[in-house]
Amino acid sequence: MGLAGEGTLPSGHLRERLRADQGLLGERHTREPKKEAESAQSNDFPRLRFPLSLSNAWAMDKVADALSTRSFTIKLWPPSQKTRLMLVERMTKNLSSVSIFSKKYGLLTPEEAEENAKQIEDVAFAAANEHHEKEPDGDGSSAVQLYAKESSKLMLEVLKRGPKGSKDTQGPEAPRSIDNGVPRKTVFDISGGSRAFMDGSEAQELLSPLAETGNSYTKICFSNRSFGVDAARVAEPILRSLRGQLTEVDLSDFIAGRPETDALEVMSIFSSSLEGCLLRYLDLSNNALGEKGVRAFGALLQSQRDLEELYFMNNGISEEAAQAIRELLPSTDKLKVLHFHNNMTGDDGAVSLSEIVQSSAALEDFRCSSTRVGSDGGIALAKALSACKNIKKLDLRDNMFGVEAGVALSKSVSVHANLAELYLSYLNLEDEGTIAISNALKDSTSTLRVLELAGNEITVKSAGSLAACVATNQSLEKLNLSENELKDEGCLVICKALEGGHDNLKELDLSSNSIRRVGAKVSAQAVANKHGFALLNIDGNFISEEGIDEVKDILKAGSNSISVLGPLDENDPEGVDEDEEEEEESSKAAEDGEAEAGEELESKLQDLKVEH
Repeated sequence: MGLAGEGTLPSGHLRERLRADQGLLGERHTREPKKEAESAQSNDFPRLRFPLSLSNAWAMDKVADALSTRSFTIKLWPPSQKTRLMLVERMTKNLSSVSIFSKKYGLLTPEEAEENAKQIEDVAFAAANEHHEKEPDGDGSSAVQLYAKESSKLMLEVLKRGPKGSKDTQGPEAPRSIDNGVPRKTVFDISGGSRAFMDGSEAQELLSPLAETGNSYTKICFSNRSFGVDAARVAEPILRSLRGQLTEVDLSDFIAGRPETDALEVMSIFSSSLEGCLLRYLDLSNNALGEKGVRAFGALLQSQRDLEELYFMNNGISEEAAQAIRELLPSTDKLKVLHFHNNMTGDDGAVSLSEIVQSSAALEDFRCSSTRVGSDGGIALAKALSACKNIKKLDLRDNMFGVEAGVALSKSVSVHANLAELYLSYLNLEDEGTIAISNALKDSTSTLRVLELAGNEITVKSAGSLAACVATNQSLEKLNLSENELKDEGCLVICKALEGGHDNLKELDLSSNSIRRVGAKVSAQAVANKHGFALLNIDGNFISEEGIDEVKDILKAGSNSISVLGPLDENDPEGVDEDEEEEEESSKAAEDGEAEAGEELESKLQDLKVEH
């Protein structure tokens, strides 16, 4: 079963977006680390060049790769092996160079420096990779920053410990992440590289570090390696020996391409081996589970009472499988993250999921997108979410909720005072559902950073409520209203609400809304002077050439350059709105009908004979 797909931008977008993307990379991967470096130097920290020069080279490599293909994905994580080796080399040089720290704590030998650098990179990579897994829709920029930050932090710890054998390396004050000057490995990850099948002999070699006495591993990631039964048998005693220390297990995409009987046996082996682990994190995504697969993991699931994060994405979770999950999980009162994405759950399955949600009062991040849930299931989930007052991120995109479920959802949203990200695109909310949700958000929260309502058949009728909601939430960073029917009138109302304040706004998407010249101009005026703004998407509309020129002039005159304007490949300057076209056709048909009726009457009058 394949990994989750990545969004791509058509090649026509390259020229317009490249400058913007480079600008974003510069903001994210140059300026912030620079501040960290300056801060570190003010505390006599030796100059760490990785966050500056290496990340720029990294970003440019990504852009260069993109230019060689017809379409591209701006994806900054994971780094290539070449980049990781460059970091190790740079850190080795820094650790073995004379500095204020070396004068105070002693100078590491090149051999010690290299050993430490490799360990530091391994720990930093694992931490950043774990962070990236939790933001599947991200481009990896935050993982890059964390990678740099963790590397710098651990370098500082090593430098303060000094070389091996110095008196400063002894005693109870040694940081937990450092053991005799070397960071202790807590994450065992074999997911790197291309997907591959694994047999028993390879598993014996690859998993050998886990079998070492006294290891400190608390998280394992077996993703991207397809375990056969023989490989699972090798892993079985090793995993049993780690039951008392493992807290995080990632088994996503670990049976790809295996026959069903083998896959079920592998899952059962892993389940029994890990039974009793006190896990806080479990990821079973990207495996073809179905009900049989879920029940194969029964022993593991039934033994979990402390889970904080649980992932079932792209698993083929049917109604029966969802019911099995509900039956097997003994407790979810500590659950903070629950993700069900791209499954076949349906309405009845959603009812089972709603029972899990109902008992998860600590839930902060819930994703149930692309799961074929209709009105009944949507209403059940909405009611259950009312019990989760700590929700910060809610993603229900690409389902068939409809108006009734939308109204029900508005009632639960009203209790989510800490809501920061709300993804409700393609739910068939229409105006009634949109107005109800907008009003609830206006009255309940002012912390919203992301609001997505694309593809919901929203018209100008909802514009006033949306504008009031937007005006209240001054922390908005992204607003996506694409693929609706707002037209110029609706766009004008909403963009006027965005003009004042909203200093954190980075992205506004009004594409495919039947917008013409007026709507395009007001959208540009709304964002022209917002520092840090990154993307204005008004593609797929009916904006004239003159209107496009005016938009560009507005952006040039503001604090943002034209680079924030997204591609316009799908804009149709001569386009006609479907509703207007239908009205014209109806009008023409009526006129033709009247003409035909007149001609027929005239013909009859000519043939009329008056009888005396």
